[in-house]
This record gives sequence, C-alpha cells and structure tokens, in this order.
Amino acid sequence: MSGREARDAKTLVRSPSGLRMVPAQHALRSPFGLDEPPWVPDKECPRCMQCDTKFDFITRKHHCRRCGKCFCDKCCSKKVPLPRMCFVDPVRQCAECALISQKETEFYDKQLKVLMNGATFFVTRGTSEKSEMMVCRLSNNQRYLFLDGDSHYEIEIAQISTVQILTEGFTPGEKDIHTYTSLLESQHITEGGNTRATGMILQYKAPGSEELVQLKFTATEDFNSNKKLSAAWLAAMHKAAKLLYESRDQ
Repeated sequence: MSGREARDAKTLVRSPSGLRMVPAQHALRSPFGLDEPPWVPDKECPRCMQCDTKFDFITRKHHCRRCGKCFCDKCCSKKVPLPRMCFVDPVRQCAECALISQKETEFYDKQLKVLMNGATFFVTRGTSEKSEMMVCRLSNNQRYLFLDGDSHYEIEIAQISTVQILTEGFTPGEKDIHTYTSLLESQHITEGGNTRATGMILQYKAPGSEELVQLKFTATEDFNSNKKLSAAWLAAMHKAAKLLYESRDQ
C-alpha cells in the first residue's frame, strides 16, 4: 500500500448509533466532520426531551444520533443520512437535527463535487500587485485546497483561519465582504440572487509557521461560462466555511 493509499484508507466501525466508515487514522478525518455526541444516560431522561411524555413499557425512549438527547418515537422517528459523522446508512434523528442534516445533504451531494471539480481564478498573494491564473479545487479527501498554475499551493483546510467571500450587488465598501462571522447569518449566495460571489480572501497558517498567509481569489472575466463556474465554486466554498466553523465550534 502506497503512502497516499495509507492516508486515505478507511475502516468500518460499529458504534451504538450504527455503522460508520471512518478514516483509519482519526487525525486524517474530513475537517467538515462531526464527532458522535455522548448519549444522555437513560436514568437522566425519564421523559421525552421534546414533548415531555413519560417513558414506560409502551412509550420507548430513543436517542438522536446527532445531538445525543432522548426522545419518544413520535419526536425522533426520522431516519436521515448523516455524512458528517460518516454513517453508512440513514440514522434516527430528532425533528430539529433531521432538518439540519437534510439541508447539509445538498452540500455533500452537489457542492462538494463543485469544489472538487475546481474553478479558475486570478490569485494574488499577500500585498503583491501581481496575480496568477490558477485552477483551485478541493482534494478528494476534503483536507486540502490545491492551487495549480505556474506555481503550486497545497493549503490544509484545518489551517484556514479566515474565509471572506467578496460579492457584487451592494454599495462598495459597505457589504461587499462577508466575514466568517457574518457567513453564519447571511443568506446563501446563489447565482441569480441579489448578490453574486466574485472573489474570496483566504488566510491560513503555512506549515511550520504561526504567521498568516493571505490569498485573494478573483473570478476571471474572459468567458461567461468560467464566470458562472467560479461563482458556483465560491458559493460552495461559502457553505463549506459554515460547516468548517461549526466543526471547530463543536
């Protein structure tokens, strides 16, 4: 087995929540992933934590696989895919968590593919006035951003400290930058809305250094198709930044 194959190797594990296909090395898991929550002990939840129904021989208790809380069957009946925890099959979740997981399905089904397919940008490093046309894409294991042009960068997702999406459609200088914090509150950037993603400012820690490196991505203007592809890639990166923030805040 080659070094790359060893790094990407996965193993099937069984937990109280179900079967999971996880990286053989925990340190190599996806930065968008979530750890399984501890279950609320049975003795600490005599009633459903949603509707307050008392548990008995007829009304059984169930644990939500996403939050770990205890519910009756009525309040925890949906089985929904939960790729952020690497479950093989859909798992039981409470109504609130099921709704969140269903919304995340679009990212895993569509937007991850957009990020992995890549898009072309003019990339400017730091305060330099020179930019380089580069193809930017997410690695298959979701752990790196690859930038390829005359130069080559490999940015570890876990080392990204700030993601700012630049948009057009607002008054310049007022709302043209969505920071990490506002990403959690702003509407999802989609093509055809009031705003269009036109670029991104990314800051990350280079290997072996505590100093932040800044890269500015600007969508190319040469072909409409490239512009649309870049806007879709940035919209997917917008969602990825949200998930990354949530994973770190777990």
